[in-house]
Amino acid sequence: MKTKTWIENKELSIAELEAKLSSMQDEIFKLKFRHAASPIKNPLLIRTLRRDIARMKTLVAQKKKESK
Repeated sequence: MKTKTWIENKELSIAELEAKLSSMQDEIFKLKFRHAASPIKNPLLIRTLRRDIARMKTLVAQKKKESK
C-alpha cells in the first residue's frame, strides 16, 4: 500500500474500511486456494496482500479507538 493509498484510506469511514477489508480477505483466500492447486506466477502477491490487510486492520482499530 503506497503512501497515497494510505492517506486516501485514512479518510474513509469505518464501514467503508471494513467493506474493503472484507473484499481483501476474500481475495487472499482465493489467491491462496489457487496457489495451492497450481503455483501462481507471482507468489509475492500473497505477501503484499497479507500486509495490506494488516494495515487495513490497523486503520479500523485506530478509527474505532478515535470514535470512543
